[in-house]
Amino acid sequence: MSYVDGFVAAVPTANKEVYRQYAADAGAVFKEHGAVNFVECWGDDVPEGTLTSLPLAVQCKADETVVFSWITWPSKAVRDAGMASVMQDPRLQPENNPMPFDGKRLIYGGFEPIVEL
Repeated sequence: MSYVDGFVAAVPTANKEVYRQYAADAGAVFKEHGAVNFVECWGDDVPEGTLTSLPLAVQCKADETVVFSWITWPSKAVRDAGMASVMQDPRLQPENNPMPFDGKRLIYGGFEPIVEL
């Protein structure tokens, strides 16, 4: 069964195109290192809750938009090796390709699918 990395972040709304290009470039690198699928989604209907919500989780500001992303890998073993390679790839090093958002508010995790239809 596959393995999935999931991400939620707050991106300055004015940086939408910069972020889209950053994500497209990063996605190509992830796919070179074994990812099967790389998806970036720009928030369109993301309600702010009072107790919990995606905007609250990433401390989304009024001039920011929540993005939701995932990477699908063939297996956790491929993900572990691929992610290690991606982190060393010079194309994604901050000095070569700075993130167009506050990475300190990025939420991420790896997940084992339990239902795939």
